[in-house]
Amino acid sequence: MRKIALLGAGGKMGVRLASNLADSAYEVYHTEITPEGRERLKNAVGSECVEQDEAIAEADAVILAVPDRLIGRVSREIVDSLNPGTALVVLDAAAPHAGEMPDRDDITIFVTHPCHPALYAPTSGNTDRPDLFGGEEAVQHIVCALMRGPEEHYAACERIARTIYAPVDRSHRCTVEHIAILEPAMSETVAATFCYALREAVDAAVRRGVPEQAARDFMLGHLGLELAIVFKIYPGGQFSDGAMRAIELAKPEIFRDGWIDRVFEPEAVLASVKDICASQ
Repeated sequence: MRKIALLGAGGKMGVRLASNLADSAYEVYHTEITPEGRERLKNAVGSECVEQDEAIAEADAVILAVPDRLIGRVSREIVDSLNPGTALVVLDAAAPHAGEMPDRDDITIFVTHPCHPALYAPTSGNTDRPDLFGGEEAVQHIVCALMRGPEEHYAACERIARTIYAPVDRSHRCTVEHIAILEPAMSETVAATFCYALREAVDAAVRRGVPEQAARDFMLGHLGLELAIVFKIYPGGQFSDGAMRAIELAKPEIFRDGWIDRVFEPEAVLASVKDICASQ
């Protein structure tokens, strides 16, 4: 797979991928429907767009750098134009897990998503603008799934994934369901929601007179240490007896019984991805 059609090349994610593909061995055909997106792409990587039909006709792989809610629709619009053996590379598991992908046996569907640079990974050295998202300087890991297609297509598509998300260290082979469990269930339903709860806790401290910068510094400093203890990244690290007692008393006040099982029930994960695909 050497020829790639990048659909949505002028969007935020599309420009990120186009930047990494620009220095690769792949021949890339960029498509973008909006004038603003085409201008953004040209300014970012100096690339011009071609018509979608031309890109698809040449492509061995088609990357869908479009919003989740559009993946199913766009896939169905282009599926009849794909050459046999073409790989559709989808950047999120929501649409595939929700049953939004077109049914055609002679094309490959490959799902991949970045883990983003790890909290405790070595930094890129750019402290003014650290690469928190990934795909620029900081090393990250990725997850991949071969939803449909011949086994030999996995390695070819994984090479594409490693290129668009570079620099990449570990690539984890998963199923589409696994990736849907990781996102949205684990990383968004749980982790992103907890992040908002942490911010609300800082705001609550500030409303009670704590200087805002002191509250932020205290939260972010403790959060880094506490995550390192819980995930056993800090050798020998452990919470104090007082902290363990505070955790024990807080859990029933903050969390409803059985919440974790409800979030990760297969029906709940499926309902979540269907809602994502239906959102406007």
